[in-house]
Amino acid sequence: MGLSGLLVRFADRLDAQSNQAAIACRAGLEAEAWPEVDETASALASVFLRVDLARYDEDALIARLEAWLGANDWTRAGLPDGRRLWHIPAVFGGDHGPQLGEVAGMAGVSEADVIEAIATERTRVLTLGFAPGQPYLGILPELWDLPRQTGVTARVPAGALVIAVRQMVLFANPSPTGWRQIAQTAFKCFDGDAPEPMPLRPGDEVRFVPVDALGAPAWADAI
Repeated sequence: MGLSGLLVRFADRLDAQSNQAAIACRAGLEAEAWPEVDETASALASVFLRVDLARYDEDALIARLEAWLGANDWTRAGLPDGRRLWHIPAVFGGDHGPQLGEVAGMAGVSEADVIEAIATERTRVLTLGFAPGQPYLGILPELWDLPRQTGVTARVPAGALVIAVRQMVLFANPSPTGWRQIAQTAFKCFDGDAPEPMPLRPGDEVRFVPVDALGAPAWADAI
Protein backbone atom coordinates (compact mmCIF):
# COMPACT_ATOMS: atom_id res chain seq x y z
CA MET A 1 0.00 0.00 0.00
CA GLY A 2 2.60 2.54 -1.12
CA LEU A 3 4.73 3.68 1.79
CA SER A 4 1.84 3.57 4.28
CA GLY A 5 1.80 -0.14 5.04
CA LEU A 6 0.86 -3.66 4.00
CA LEU A 7 -2.46 -5.32 3.18
CA VAL A 8 -3.34 -8.95 3.86
CA ARG A 9 -6.33 -10.01 1.76
CA PHE A 10 -8.24 -13.24 2.38
CA ALA A 11 -10.77 -12.86 -0.45
CA ASP A 12 -11.84 -10.39 -3.11
CA ARG A 13 -15.40 -10.25 -1.77
CA LEU A 14 -17.23 -10.59 1.53
CA ASP A 15 -18.14 -13.99 2.90
CA ALA A 16 -18.44 -15.26 6.47
CA GLN A 17 -15.22 -17.28 6.37
CA SER A 18 -12.99 -14.53 4.99
CA ASN A 19 -14.42 -11.99 7.42
CA GLN A 20 -13.79 -14.30 10.37
CA ALA A 21 -10.24 -14.86 9.08
CA ALA A 22 -9.63 -11.10 8.85
CA ILE A 23 -10.90 -10.48 12.38
CA ALA A 24 -8.88 -13.38 13.83
CA CYS A 25 -5.74 -12.37 11.95
CA ARG A 26 -5.95 -8.81 13.17
CA ALA A 27 -6.36 -10.02 16.77
CA GLY A 28 -3.30 -12.23 16.30
CA LEU A 29 -1.23 -9.35 14.97
CA GLU A 30 -2.28 -7.15 17.88
CA ALA A 31 -1.14 -9.88 20.28
CA GLU A 32 2.22 -10.12 18.46
CA ALA A 33 2.78 -6.37 18.95
CA TRP A 34 5.50 -6.09 16.33
CA PRO A 35 7.45 -2.87 16.92
CA GLU A 36 7.38 -1.99 13.20
CA VAL A 37 3.56 -1.97 13.11
CA ASP A 38 2.01 1.28 14.32
CA GLU A 39 -1.60 0.17 13.92
CA THR A 40 -3.78 -2.58 12.47
CA ALA A 41 -7.33 -2.51 11.14
CA SER A 42 -9.53 -5.27 9.73
CA ALA A 43 -11.90 -4.63 6.83
CA LEU A 44 -14.57 -6.95 5.44
CA ALA A 45 -12.06 -9.51 4.12
CA SER A 46 -8.61 -8.02 4.72
CA VAL A 47 -6.25 -6.60 7.34
CA PHE A 48 -4.20 -3.42 7.00
CA LEU A 49 -0.89 -2.99 8.84
CA ARG A 50 0.23 0.61 9.10
CA VAL A 51 4.00 0.61 8.81
CA ASP A 52 6.46 3.34 7.86
CA LEU A 53 7.98 1.56 4.87
CA ALA A 54 10.39 4.40 4.30
CA ARG A 55 11.93 3.46 7.64
CA TYR A 56 11.73 -0.34 7.70
CA ASP A 57 12.91 -3.00 5.25
CA GLU A 58 9.79 -3.87 3.25
CA ASP A 59 11.08 -7.18 1.86
CA ALA A 60 12.16 -8.42 5.26
CA LEU A 61 8.85 -7.46 6.84
CA ILE A 62 6.85 -9.13 4.04
CA ALA A 63 8.88 -12.33 4.48
CA ARG A 64 8.27 -12.28 8.22
CA LEU A 65 4.56 -11.64 7.72
CA GLU A 66 4.20 -14.42 5.13
CA ALA A 67 5.90 -16.90 7.46
CA TRP A 68 3.65 -15.88 10.35
CA LEU A 69 0.52 -16.09 8.21
CA GLY A 70 1.53 -19.50 6.88
CA ALA A 71 1.82 -20.95 10.37
CA ASN A 72 -1.96 -20.76 10.86
CA ASP A 73 -5.08 -21.61 8.85
CA TRP A 74 -6.83 -18.31 9.34
CA THR A 75 -9.97 -19.48 7.53
CA ARG A 76 -10.47 -21.91 10.43
CA ALA A 77 -9.34 -19.60 13.19
CA GLY A 78 -11.90 -18.69 15.82
CA LEU A 79 -13.08 -15.20 16.57
CA PRO A 80 -11.15 -13.39 19.33
CA ASP A 81 -12.01 -13.63 23.02
CA GLY A 82 -13.86 -10.79 24.75
CA ARG A 83 -16.59 -10.43 22.13
CA ARG A 84 -19.92 -9.04 23.34
CA LEU A 85 -23.58 -9.33 22.40
CA TRP A 86 -25.23 -5.90 22.22
CA HIS A 87 -28.97 -5.24 22.52
CA ILE A 88 -29.84 -1.93 20.87
CA PRO A 89 -33.40 -0.52 20.93
CA ALA A 90 -34.62 0.64 17.52
CA VAL A 91 -37.79 2.31 16.22
CA PHE A 92 -38.78 0.75 12.90
CA GLY A 93 -40.82 2.42 10.17
CA GLY A 94 -42.58 5.77 9.99
CA ASP A 95 -40.37 8.82 10.23
CA HIS A 96 -37.70 6.68 11.91
CA GLY A 97 -37.56 4.13 9.09
CA PRO A 98 -39.00 5.85 6.01
CA GLN A 99 -37.97 3.10 3.58
CA LEU A 100 -39.16 0.10 5.58
CA GLY A 101 -42.10 -0.38 3.23
CA GLU A 102 -39.87 -0.21 0.18
CA VAL A 103 -37.54 -2.85 1.66
CA ALA A 104 -40.51 -5.09 2.49
CA GLY A 105 -41.84 -4.78 -1.06
CA MET A 106 -38.47 -5.62 -2.59
CA ALA A 107 -38.15 -8.70 -0.35
CA GLY A 108 -41.75 -9.75 -0.99
CA VAL A 109 -42.74 -9.76 2.67
CA SER A 110 -44.72 -7.53 5.03
CA GLU A 111 -43.23 -4.71 7.12
CA ALA A 112 -43.95 -6.78 10.22
CA ASP A 113 -41.99 -9.64 8.71
CA VAL A 114 -38.99 -7.35 8.12
CA ILE A 115 -39.05 -6.15 11.72
CA GLU A 116 -39.36 -9.69 13.09
CA ALA A 117 -36.54 -10.99 10.87
CA ILE A 118 -34.15 -8.19 11.81
CA ALA A 119 -35.07 -8.37 15.51
CA THR A 120 -34.31 -12.10 15.70
CA GLU A 121 -31.01 -11.85 13.79
CA ARG A 122 -27.70 -11.81 15.67
CA THR A 123 -25.55 -9.82 13.30
CA ARG A 124 -21.78 -9.73 13.54
CA VAL A 125 -19.82 -6.48 13.49
CA LEU A 126 -17.98 -7.27 10.26
CA THR A 127 -15.82 -4.16 10.32
CA LEU A 128 -15.78 -0.51 11.38
CA GLY A 129 -15.42 2.09 8.69
CA PHE A 130 -16.52 5.14 6.72
CA ALA A 131 -16.76 7.07 10.02
CA PRO A 132 -15.17 6.44 13.45
CA GLY A 133 -16.82 3.48 15.17
CA GLN A 134 -19.40 2.94 12.43
CA PRO A 135 -20.26 -0.77 12.07
CA TYR A 136 -21.07 -2.85 9.03
CA LEU A 137 -23.31 -5.67 10.29
CA GLY A 138 -24.12 -9.03 8.74
CA ILE A 139 -24.05 -11.31 6.95
CA LEU A 140 -27.83 -11.38 6.53
CA PRO A 141 -29.72 -14.24 4.80
CA GLU A 142 -30.03 -14.14 1.01
CA LEU A 143 -33.51 -12.62 1.23
CA TRP A 144 -31.81 -9.35 2.16
CA ASP A 145 -29.45 -9.30 -0.82
CA LEU A 146 -31.10 -6.04 -1.86
CA PRO A 147 -29.46 -3.62 -4.29
CA ARG A 148 -28.42 -0.16 -3.27
CA GLN A 149 -30.55 2.72 -4.41
CA THR A 150 -29.92 4.13 -7.87
CA GLY A 151 -29.83 7.58 -6.25
CA VAL A 152 -28.58 8.94 -2.94
CA THR A 153 -30.56 9.93 0.14
CA ALA A 154 -29.16 13.36 0.94
CA ARG A 155 -29.01 12.79 4.69
CA VAL A 156 -29.85 10.21 7.31
CA PRO A 157 -29.37 11.05 11.00
CA ALA A 158 -26.81 9.61 13.38
CA GLY A 159 -28.15 6.31 14.68
CA ALA A 160 -29.97 5.48 11.44
CA LEU A 161 -30.10 1.77 10.58
CA VAL A 162 -29.86 1.14 6.83
CA ILE A 163 -29.82 -2.05 4.77
CA ALA A 164 -28.44 -3.36 1.45
CA VAL A 165 -26.42 -6.26 -0.01
CA ARG A 166 -27.01 -8.60 2.97
CA GLN A 167 -25.58 -6.03 5.39
CA MET A 168 -26.75 -3.25 7.65
CA VAL A 169 -24.94 -0.08 8.66
CA LEU A 170 -25.58 1.85 11.86
CA PHE A 171 -24.61 5.44 11.11
CA ALA A 172 -22.24 7.23 13.45
CA ASN A 173 -22.92 10.71 12.00
CA PRO A 174 -25.53 12.41 9.82
CA SER A 175 -24.61 11.34 6.31
CA PRO A 176 -25.76 10.80 2.73
CA THR A 177 -26.30 7.16 1.77
CA GLY A 178 -27.34 4.92 -1.06
CA TRP A 179 -28.76 2.35 1.37
CA ARG A 180 -32.38 2.27 2.61
CA GLN A 181 -33.24 3.40 6.15
CA ILE A 182 -35.50 1.00 8.04
CA ALA A 183 -35.07 2.15 11.66
CA GLN A 184 -33.59 4.70 14.03
CA THR A 185 -31.60 4.16 17.22
CA ALA A 186 -30.07 6.44 19.84
CA PHE A 187 -26.84 4.44 19.90
CA LYS A 188 -23.59 6.43 19.85
CA CYS A 189 -21.08 4.64 17.67
CA PHE A 190 -18.43 7.17 18.68
CA ASP A 191 -18.09 9.27 21.83
CA GLY A 192 -14.78 11.07 22.14
CA ASP A 193 -15.37 11.73 25.85
CA ALA A 194 -16.02 8.09 26.77
CA PRO A 195 -13.32 5.78 28.21
CA GLU A 196 -13.91 3.57 25.16
CA PRO A 197 -14.74 6.06 22.36
CA MET A 198 -15.76 3.30 19.90
CA PRO A 199 -17.85 0.79 21.88
CA LEU A 200 -18.36 -1.74 19.10
CA ARG A 201 -15.52 -4.01 17.99
CA PRO A 202 -15.22 -6.30 14.97
CA GLY A 203 -16.50 -9.71 16.06
CA ASP A 204 -19.09 -8.33 18.49
CA GLU A 205 -22.70 -9.27 17.80
CA VAL A 206 -25.73 -6.97 17.74
CA ARG A 207 -29.46 -7.57 18.16
CA PHE A 208 -31.92 -4.76 17.48
CA VAL A 209 -34.85 -4.63 19.90
CA PRO A 210 -38.01 -3.04 18.42
CA VAL A 211 -39.43 -0.26 20.62
CA ASP A 212 -42.17 2.33 20.12
CA ALA A 213 -40.03 5.35 20.98
CA LEU A 214 -36.49 6.20 21.99
CA GLY A 215 -36.78 7.51 25.52
CA ALA A 216 -34.48 8.49 28.36
CA PRO A 217 -33.74 5.00 29.78
CA ALA A 218 -30.57 3.15 28.85
CA TRP A 219 -30.37 2.84 25.09
CA ALA A 220 -28.14 -0.21 24.86
CA ASP A 221 -26.52 -2.91 26.89
CA ALA A 222 -23.96 -5.60 26.22
CA ILE A 223 -23.42 -9.03 27.71
